[in-house]
Amino acid sequence: MTLPSGHPPVTPSQVGVLLVNLGTPDAPEPRAVRRYLKQFLSDRRVVEIPALLWQPILRGIILTTRPRKSARAYAQVWTDAGSPLAAVTQAQAASLQTMLGPDIRVAHAMRYGEPAIGSALDVLMSAGCRRILVAPLYPQYCAATTATVVDAVGAHLATLRWQPTLRYLPPYHDDPAYIAALAASVRAQLAALDFAPDVLLASFHGMPERTLHLGDPYHCHCQKTARLLSEALGRPVEVAFQSRFGRAKWLEPATDARIEALGREGKSVAVVAPGFSADCLETLEELAIRGREQFVAAGGQKFAYLPCLNDSGDGMTMLENLVRRELSGWL
Repeated sequence: MTLPSGHPPVTPSQVGVLLVNLGTPDAPEPRAVRRYLKQFLSDRRVVEIPALLWQPILRGIILTTRPRKSARAYAQVWTDAGSPLAAVTQAQAASLQTMLGPDIRVAHAMRYGEPAIGSALDVLMSAGCRRILVAPLYPQYCAATTATVVDAVGAHLATLRWQPTLRYLPPYHDDPAYIAALAASVRAQLAALDFAPDVLLASFHGMPERTLHLGDPYHCHCQKTARLLSEALGRPVEVAFQSRFGRAKWLEPATDARIEALGREGKSVAVVAPGFSADCLETLEELAIRGREQFVAAGGQKFAYLPCLNDSGDGMTMLENLVRRELSGWL
């Protein structure tokens, strides 16, 4: 088609895929961590306390004391490539781009921090993507994770005159492709250990217990993932919840308490984190480092942390399958 004289260039229409993960500070330093925590903990989906009550607490005690402590934790897992979560998510996007080919444009974003969701959507649209699949990398649905990605996308769309057509990757906590990839990864890692663990502990990120009673399906999704993983492996899988914060009652049992109890009992333990698509502070520092220390301090001897799917072959094949399924009819 010949464009009229003076018509601006027309970018060929493409399909886009936006991978979204939680986020990370851009440096293991108190100032960067404070900036990240301010954005993260100001999200009304994450902390459901009225802002008039919560913001003075956040800007007072929490943002005064917590960034320095968290920065030390981040420093323990920081790599030459930067934040593990950022590096792995970027690698996942690059690998998926190769797998999907040039007809699909893949980008990645963080809900908190950089690259921001709005900026990533702008990049895809500038490349001609008028149909975009937004893929929150959370196997289990939670309002504080999946829903807040949708909120952020909607907030950016409200600023656009020409909006793209969107689809969202649904939760995949019980998808056969996810369970098969998870089981294959766990099976291979268990076989590589120099001991046979008495207990396989699946640690999911914790949430206040009230979210379950308010109708959030997260707890049920975690339990179903663990049950299906147990069936695929042919062995029991225990469930626990990590990262408690504040005085509210959280989902139980607590991972740290369970790890200490198993250490006292003299059990050997392998910990897997099926709720995380990429290793991050919560897995590498809280589980692999601090969890091991708690276990040993309690008298335990045999402990292993099994890494997430990350950008492994099994993990990427699973992600490609899920994405291609959701792109059906667009390709």
